[in-house]
Amino acid sequence: MSYKKDFIKFMCEAGVLTFGEFTLKSGRKAPYFINTGNYKTGEHIAKLGEFYAKCIEENGIDADVFFGPAYKGIPLAVAAATALYNKTGKSVNYCFNRKEAKDHGEGGVLVGHKLCDGDKVAVIEDVITAGTAIRETLPILKAAADVEVSAVVISVDRMEKGKGDKSAVQEVYDEFGIRVYPIVTVCDIIDCIEDGTIGFGQYLDAMKEYRSTYGI
Repeated sequence: MSYKKDFIKFMCEAGVLTFGEFTLKSGRKAPYFINTGNYKTGEHIAKLGEFYAKCIEENGIDADVFFGPAYKGIPLAVAAATALYNKTGKSVNYCFNRKEAKDHGEGGVLVGHKLCDGDKVAVIEDVITAGTAIRETLPILKAAADVEVSAVVISVDRMEKGKGDKSAVQEVYDEFGIRVYPIVTVCDIIDCIEDGTIGFGQYLDAMKEYRSTYGI
């Protein structure tokens, strides 16, 4: 749990994990919010890559390529690939997509490694709320080559019900057979409030109530 606690503290210090009252896209009133757009320094991205690399290593994720969906996934994939190489000496390819296809020069939608048939791809994302980004990403990858998406790695699993009675992470596995590996879960965050790792004890009851209402 040590690196997970360190990651939760890191998110708080970076202003990425905040507590209060937030209205989500779903209309739900949540007592916490995660905004990975608040990572903005070289130190942030270096440390973030190390946490992703630790999760990848710990879970034995086998990938030839890290793919970062535009836009937030781009620095995540690059940081994860860099940190994994620095930590283990393993050099993994990376690539990412443009929002609009380039119609001059080399053209195409993807930048970085040119995907090949049989490549094992791990998608590097921030969070999964409804699985929309994954549904948009898979056709892009499959259009480039006959690749195998071996995993999705995310910062936080909210462990919330989606449209039905399953979480977005469970829906991704049921629909595509792809496992999602979070660095931490909302339960880890609650544990860190409870044991005083990050403070914010005034939000503990609200966090537990929200988890009880919407959690899986």
